[in-house]
Amino acid sequence: MNNKTKILLLGAFSLVAILLFVFFDLGPNWDYALPRRFKKILAIALTGAVIAISTVIFQTITNNRILTPSIIGLDSLYMLIQTVLIFGFGSMSVMVTNKNLNFLISVGLMVIFTGILYRLLFKREGQNIYLLLLVGIIFGTFFGSITTFLQVLIDPNEFQIVQDRMFASFNNVNTDLLILAFITVVVVMAYSVKFIKYLDVMSLGKEHAINLGVDYDYIVKRLLVVISILVSVSTALVGPITFLGLLVANVAHEFLKTFKHSVLLTGSVFISIIALAGGQFIVERVFTFSTTLSVIINFIGGVYFIYLLLRESK
Repeated sequence: MNNKTKILLLGAFSLVAILLFVFFDLGPNWDYALPRRFKKILAIALTGAVIAISTVIFQTITNNRILTPSIIGLDSLYMLIQTVLIFGFGSMSVMVTNKNLNFLISVGLMVIFTGILYRLLFKREGQNIYLLLLVGIIFGTFFGSITTFLQVLIDPNEFQIVQDRMFASFNNVNTDLLILAFITVVVVMAYSVKFIKYLDVMSLGKEHAINLGVDYDYIVKRLLVVISILVSVSTALVGPITFLGLLVANVAHEFLKTFKHSVLLTGSVFISIIALAGGQFIVERVFTFSTTLSVIINFIGGVYFIYLLLRESK
């Protein structure tokens, strides 16, 4: 089976998962349920797409298939931003209640953090991406510690609002941000198309990419900004979810067995949509909301992460 057939197969499965989620058991009040399901599946598909794309790009930049963008502290920074806003201005502040403004603040600060981090670390020649990852891990731990400290001091009633944003929830997708998030993703992807074509060469490593004429540092800096925006979109829509990107990116690599990122990105997006739409359908219809999809994904992703570590150690 060639990759074109595999992509068509994944596309068909993702379409079936979407149709099942939207149209299964609509009931007599379909005019009430259908628009809400449609918004929800759009948000789920958008979330799956941006997580898959950002993870595949990040793994290519780092040349490591067990890393995700959360390693540089973006998820921890998002939680710190939300906690600081509620702690400093209160849960009734316009920066908290206005979801579009909250989204823009979060995206802006995450992009600024990524830009500053890259500029500080790569001022001198000879620095590599692994130093960025190491410092990112330290910052992630630092942000997490400050977040925990502020949550201890915060008013208990307002802590509940913070707690709602700490865990990914596909049952209560933030559909109010759908239009702004969609526009943001379209603009970012349109901007990043000219850089994505270099990913096939960059997957060979920094030295080979430079030898083949790629302006490595310039492209990596801009792709990191793209990744930070995509991560902030997915986190704002459903909350932080750590292992989904790791899971879908590695499944795409194993299933498609190609280095071409045009194929890998498309396949990983379809796999992510199948996992989220199909998984949410099972959670709602089989488990009747007795568990959440994020718990299942993090459990499977965590087990798969351990498997990858053990396999690489051999």
